[in-house]
Amino acid sequence: MKGYVFRGPGQSAWEEVPDPGLREPTDAIVRVDAVTICGTDLHILKGDVPEVRPGTVLGHEAVGEIVETGGDVRSVRPGDRVLVSCISACGRCRYCRESAYGQCLGGGGWILGHLVDGTQAEYVRVPYADLSVYPLPAAVADEDAVLLADIFPTAYEVGVLNGHVRPGDTVAVVGAGPVGLAAIATAHLLAPERVIAVDMSPARLEAARKLGAEAVADAREAPEQLVADLTGGLGADVVIEAVGVPETFELCTRMVRPGGHVANVGVHGKPATLHLEDLWIKNLTLTTGLVDTRSTPTLLRMAAAGRLPTSHLVTHTFPLDRMEEAYDVFGRAAETGALKVVLGVPQREVVPTSAS
Repeated sequence: MKGYVFRGPGQSAWEEVPDPGLREPTDAIVRVDAVTICGTDLHILKGDVPEVRPGTVLGHEAVGEIVETGGDVRSVRPGDRVLVSCISACGRCRYCRESAYGQCLGGGGWILGHLVDGTQAEYVRVPYADLSVYPLPAAVADEDAVLLADIFPTAYEVGVLNGHVRPGDTVAVVGAGPVGLAAIATAHLLAPERVIAVDMSPARLEAARKLGAEAVADAREAPEQLVADLTGGLGADVVIEAVGVPETFELCTRMVRPGGHVANVGVHGKPATLHLEDLWIKNLTLTTGLVDTRSTPTLLRMAAAGRLPTSHLVTHTFPLDRMEEAYDVFGRAAETGALKVVLGVPQREVVPTSAS
């Protein structure tokens, strides 16, 4: 079979790799029908995730069909159409018993495309299949379902739920990339008064409006002043950081009201300054997190009911064997307008524009 292989910083290719086989009785083999690319994959290619060994097949999100299961797998069987989650869960350790699957101590957590071969291939071995794949409703199309493998549960759990969004809140989302846009969409499930999106890209701010942002702000034009104006000088109840650079983190701490929540979702590669000399008196709650995917069943039901606008985030689709082209398009998002690229579904291209 073929897979997209990391060979070292700046080196990767769609190439022949060994077919996966069952290694444990809890494994399943999935034929990949749809897969997407994550910003974390770009970090890996830059060498920012040293745990990923050269020779690893990348990817941690997929939709496909079960073709083989180990003897201990009970919840799925060959022929089932499933979502492959970005998080694997042993189901037995302390963290799994608390539904904190991202912190699994039993060999799970974020392992696909990280510590073991991932989903950007024709077939993938999924450890702990009973808790790591989800049967898919027929009503959810592949290109919608694959977004529930990572970005929607990440945005909802690490951003919206960790931020304790409540009815009537003002929520500011800094960063209108795929996860930030998913945070805007899922924040509306909890009935905030308004959601404010902050980004530097007009196209992404337009996408944020389509997903429910009542106000948008250019990150270069003092967005904290807009937040202050809309809240009578108080600040946002919840600010979600969805970029992962020091400047945006510090901006979030300036936009939040006393007693509010800053929920960090972005993956930070550099230290960010925590200005405790200003913040110690503000009664803030600051949260970080890796997604646990405990919300995936709920989000799947919402998607099947038409309550999640997943299709708005897919801007490009490709056949699976055009993985290298898809990476190029996704990696040049500022030029191409890419939000999420999906491979393995009928090809189309819908580039977001600033006027529609």
